[in-house]
Amino acid sequence: MERKTTPTLGARFFRTDAGGEPLRDWLKSLPVIDRKTIGEDIKTVQFGWPLGMPLVDHLESGIWEVRSRLGTRIARVLFALDGDTMVLLHGFIKKEQKTPRSELDLAKDRLKQLKRQK
Repeated sequence: MERKTTPTLGARFFRTDAGGEPLRDWLKSLPVIDRKTIGEDIKTVQFGWPLGMPLVDHLESGIWEVRSRLGTRIARVLFALDGDTMVLLHGFIKKEQKTPRSELDLAKDRLKQLKRQK
């Protein structure tokens, strides 16, 4: 099988109106091994898009999630598509079966901000 050399999707961090990148800050707070795993999973999505479960799931309102296993923990990176770019909106360590409404609402708020910034 031929390996793709260019990604189907680009990726960038959501940037607040003040210039902050909350997901980048969250990633920096994680252990290096966890950052590496999440980064590899995002790269898999970039090169393999469109993908489905178990790595990617569509949640609602244009919000998708990258599902990463970090040893005994589970991380989620919520993203939206802006043309052919993944905009990485929000990340968190999952503590319950269902994605908490507050985490999803935060990603949706950031998506609204993204649309306003255009």
